[in-house]
Amino acid sequence: MKKLLYLSMFLWLVLTGCTQEKKEFTVLQWNIWQEGTMVPGGYEAIVDEIIRLRPDFVTLSEVRNYNNTNFTARLTRSLKEKGETYYSFYTYDTGLLSRYPITDSLTVFPENGDHGSIYRLTTDMNGKKMAVYTSHLDYLDDAYYNVRGYDGSTWEEIPIPTTVEEVLERNVASQRDDAIKMFIEQAKKDREAGYTIILGGDFNEPSHQDWTEETKNLYDHHGLVIPWTVPVLLDEAGFVDAYRSFYPNVLDYPGFTYPSDNPAKPAEKITWAPKADERDRIDYIWFYPEKGLTVKDAAIFGPKGSIVRSQRVQETSKDKFIEPQNVWPTDHKGVLVTFQY
Repeated sequence: MKKLLYLSMFLWLVLTGCTQEKKEFTVLQWNIWQEGTMVPGGYEAIVDEIIRLRPDFVTLSEVRNYNNTNFTARLTRSLKEKGETYYSFYTYDTGLLSRYPITDSLTVFPENGDHGSIYRLTTDMNGKKMAVYTSHLDYLDDAYYNVRGYDGSTWEEIPIPTTVEEVLERNVASQRDDAIKMFIEQAKKDREAGYTIILGGDFNEPSHQDWTEETKNLYDHHGLVIPWTVPVLLDEAGFVDAYRSFYPNVLDYPGFTYPSDNPAKPAEKITWAPKADERDRIDYIWFYPEKGLTVKDAAIFGPKGSIVRSQRVQETSKDKFIEPQNVWPTDHKGVLVTFQY
């Protein structure tokens, strides 16, 4: 009798486990280079690539609402015409798309003088409460350019700094850290309310996990190991960098997102530091860890080509690339992360 009871319990556990399959959702971070206007056919390429990838959430950078338009409303209409339903709300500088109806929206860090922005939406994703943030952080006082011999606000050639302190002093003169502190404060409230937290964005700042002892003599780091401000703040607040957590080997998987090659533009029109190797990973997807939430896959979305010293080069890393179908609309590469829960 006991054997029969144990067998029944075992079968119940097996069957129950089979019905509790892991669910997935995808997040795409994409700087679309002034709404795709810098490249012929750029807007159409944005629409087509979103339809191809079908991400659950899209965090956009460089939304400009040219000619008094609402870019994300225009984008959702174009997607709808091709059979894909997304939801959004009015934003400037950054944008958000969701495959699920939006229950609330919030301006976390308002754009002012082109110093960046952060917005947030909330939604119910099949019973899971999601808070998804989009960020495009201040592009000025961009100190990783100073390390490469260019002023991070004027991009004029300058002497290369020799100390980490000098670099970080310039770095915190930007408003990037101010914006991310406001995100951390708001995200804490959302976590306490039971939301899963996702942050995508173009940070205009590299990661301390990339500027390490292993890489200090690569990519024109000039021997410096730098604890870059914004990623350190997020790290200390408990957030996880999805790409670097999935690919911890920084040599094999550098994950460069800027500057991306774009065949529609001369190489010298893409670079900001024409004599330097300015490749860096500045586009991110971060999340706050919770029970059952894991990164199942992560990929760089864009061409394998980059720009180095005003020349086109092909990346030979082990990074996984999702290459564009036709027109590439931007000078960045995107990041696509698949989460499992």
